[in-house]
Amino acid sequence: MNKRKLSLAIVIPVFNEEEHLENCLESIAAQSVLPDEVIIVDNNCTDSSVSIAKKFAFVRVVSESRPGIVHARNAGFNAAKTDIVGRIDADTILPVNWVKDAKQFISLKPDNVLTGGCYLYDLGFPRFSGWVTENFSFRVNRIIIGSYIAWGSNLVFRRQLWLDVKDKVIIDNDIHEDIDLGIHMVEAGYKITYDKNRKVGVDSRIFSEQRRTREQHYVYLKRWPNTLKRHNLKRAWMGDVGAFIVYNLYYPLQVTHRLVKMIDSRRVESFKELG
Repeated sequence: MNKRKLSLAIVIPVFNEEEHLENCLESIAAQSVLPDEVIIVDNNCTDSSVSIAKKFAFVRVVSESRPGIVHARNAGFNAAKTDIVGRIDADTILPVNWVKDAKQFISLKPDNVLTGGCYLYDLGFPRFSGWVTENFSFRVNRIIIGSYIAWGSNLVFRRQLWLDVKDKVIIDNDIHEDIDLGIHMVEAGYKITYDKNRKVGVDSRIFSEQRRTREQHYVYLKRWPNTLKRHNLKRAWMGDVGAFIVYNLYYPLQVTHRLVKMIDSRRVESFKELG
């Protein structure tokens, strides 16, 4: 595998992402080493997301009519024919060497999965807010699961790995598909490497009340323990506790989010300078 140049495709599931997608694709276009392909999965978009995607010559759009990120992700992974598959979200902003570093890592450690942390690029103190977010996502889940998660906003692995686990992953929409994928990867004998210095930019929309009501937010939070229970993990109860705590922090988080957004109007451009 090390004797030839490795190819890499980036898969991006998309449902009505016109606000973020262009910035995401521009960060891909600015890569020091371009990906061999970018696969946008149109998951029943009703806005201008597909039109935005088609403005970029390196993008291939595939469609998935079954609603839900797990179905869109799977369609993208199945469409990829490259040696390496990268997985990000439509609000992800990549640092300039993301593709280059991914190819180098996989060439040296083909049986490893590579993931990393984030900045919340639309908030003040993006490094600190990103540190809090990633420590909660990675450290807590590592205690529960016993390994790092395969975070969907910042993920790279060999395509063969997907072929090894594709028939085992859960395809329901009430779980976190990236946590489920990571568990299956580890069970298949692969190691998930978390590089804290490999950071991407993501939007803080998970904390926005415009995104979902408190009740909808709790349904989203329950995906966490749901995933852990599907795998019969002994510490799955910790997911229930965590979901309950975050649910009860809903209003303080909304107030904090609004205040920070009011104080700091920096958007994607400020993160590009960090990258």
